Amino acid sequence: MAYWFYETQWGTFAIVPKTNRFVAMFEDEELGSYHSPQPALDDLLGGHTSSLPKGLDSSQMGLPDDLSDWTEARR
Repeated sequence: MAYWFYETQWGTFAIVPKTNRFVAMFEDEELGSYHSPQPALDDLLGGHTSSLPKGLDSSQMGLPDDLSDWTEARR
């Protein structure tokens, strides 16, 4: 199954499949669970996820707004 990741100067964000859902992640920390990848991306872009370490805000990190601009990988 596919997953997506994007590396920033602060660390790596990912959207990964987990138990019939998709989880938004920063490094090894889960930020939220979603029914599909797009809502996970939308919440990352809007800064509407669980708290990031050190007061970081995912909406201010220049994440691409299209998953095709993220690196796609397979498990």
